[in-house]
Amino acid sequence: MTAENAFAQPAASQGTPHIGCAPEAFAPTVLMPGDPMRARFIVDNYLEKAELVNNVRGVQGHTGYYKGKRLSVMASGMGGPSMGIYSHELFAFMGVQTIIRIGTCGGMLPDLKLGQIILAQGCSYNSNFFSQFSLKGNYAPLADFELLLKAYEYCRSKRLECRVGNILTSDYYYDASNSYADWTRLGVIGCEMEAAILYANAALHRKKALAVLTVSDVIGAERVMTPEERERSLTDMIELALEIA
Repeated sequence: MTAENAFAQPAASQGTPHIGCAPEAFAPTVLMPGDPMRARFIVDNYLEKAELVNNVRGVQGHTGYYKGKRLSVMASGMGGPSMGIYSHELFAFMGVQTIIRIGTCGGMLPDLKLGQIILAQGCSYNSNFFSQFSLKGNYAPLADFELLLKAYEYCRSKRLECRVGNILTSDYYYDASNSYADWTRLGVIGCEMEAAILYANAALHRKKALAVLTVSDVIGAERVMTPEERERSLTDMIELALEIA
């Protein structure tokens, strides 16, 4: 299967089922938090000359300028299916070349700190999303190395604590199997719900993607970020993403 024949659809000159604008309305790089309110926070506090380019189903996309560079911000919503829809339509029909996911994750190692940044080098998953490709084995979704390196170097230059490694993209927010220990035995450091799907769509369409995550809780440790900690640490993550965009 190639990007050209996957999910065939007419040319998106006037939009897609979930994005109601022409392709040129989006910048080549899109910052994609899961939360629509976080997307709005970025637009209001960091972008200049921002214009609303999408409001289908209330999922707003804006395009503006950060330090003179044109970029877009749009939320993905929660979970793999939602990320699968938006990242596919952006890559396949809107001319987007790069998507940087910025979100929170559960830390899966006891030495992780609240507010610490995780750069997702690769993604394990329990999602059924990958069954559509009829693979004869298991696929390993990876970040774009250039983006990953830039993000890591930025963290070092700003003395931000970060970890680089393998995360788990899960279909379950409430996991009745309580299987986290099985993943941590193999070095998985964090859990979220979208990155593996984003990486797969980027690979399918020969585009670039990176997930930059903030540890909002440590699984099993009963530690959760306060609102003040969340605001401060999420700002670090947002500014990292803006600078490498």
